[in-house]
Amino acid sequence: MPAGGEREARAGALARSGAGSLATLRTVRRVRDDLKDGLGGPRLRAVARRLRWLTGADGIALADLTSPLQWAGQPAPDQRVRELVDTVLHTEARSGRPPLVAVPLDVQDEVAGVLVVHGKVRMANVREAASLVMDALERGRLEASAEQAAQSEFRALRAEISPHFVYNALSVIASLVRSDPDRARDLMLDFADYIRYSLARHGEYTTVADEFHAIETYLALQRAVLGDRLRVQIRVAPEVLAVPVPYLVLQPLVENAIRHGLEPRTEAGLVQVRGEAEGSECVISVEDDGIGMDPGKAEAILAGRTYPDSVGLVNVDRRLRHVYGAWFGLVVETAMEAGTRVVVRVPMFQPGVMP
Repeated sequence: MPAGGEREARAGALARSGAGSLATLRTVRRVRDDLKDGLGGPRLRAVARRLRWLTGADGIALADLTSPLQWAGQPAPDQRVRELVDTVLHTEARSGRPPLVAVPLDVQDEVAGVLVVHGKVRMANVREAASLVMDALERGRLEASAEQAAQSEFRALRAEISPHFVYNALSVIASLVRSDPDRARDLMLDFADYIRYSLARHGEYTTVADEFHAIETYLALQRAVLGDRLRVQIRVAPEVLAVPVPYLVLQPLVENAIRHGLEPRTEAGLVQVRGEAEGSECVISVEDDGIGMDPGKAEAILAGRTYPDSVGLVNVDRRLRHVYGAWFGLVVETAMEAGTRVVVRVPMFQPGVMP
């Protein structure tokens, strides 16, 4: 079967082989959209109808390896179809001659299903229809793989609670139980809130208000651990509090500022978190006056090169780009011994993004 690039060309040829009309191009696009969920998706019969229109066949059927054929138009005799499909799937070769042809659908070097064409149709059109289907199936698999990878990274981010931070926080709380029981109680509630927000089963999206609450909880614990070494300023404009954002996009940036910016220093440091509206966008910045980093390293991190201590930064950048588009990734401003400023910019409203 042809490779991805050849399939693209054949799909284009299929569109041109008809009237060359806008309707033909729309039909090709709809076939691709309808096959995003594969040959087991709910739109398979609609795909068969569109392919029948494109090829002019009396009938067209599609199926994966386990489901019955989904016909559009005039079905061929059942026994003959079963024998033909069985031959095709076991020999991994085209079989039949007009008016009945079956073509195996190969996706990523394996047979994913079969296309059956009933009627007097040019073999070139049959091949092009099969190529269109295989291209759509391959795209769907690639998109699904990318989504699964993003979700895996997100789960890893949720589970990435520093044992060092947990030990230090609990040690501070334990030391205050006798000397300052009220503060110990407040910090224990903060710790429980931090764990709940980091690990609980949330939806995909939350609000800026919830993200800022999580930041305040985390910083309260860090102030107890670091004492006078940590100073904090948090400012958020009321008009952005209800803006929906992907869950857990701000807290990792604050953690990164403290762990990699301030903790390596011996003197006191400042973390500033700001949220405000700029036109139709919500802009949030996390800034520290810590040790900073080489701008080249920051660029490499956001480009996806491996830095085990920067999983949170990379994950947030990828998820922002996935949800809002390439223009909405993180912006990192940094230099050695000059601190780091990370900026998140998201639309105040984005279709499909709801807490």
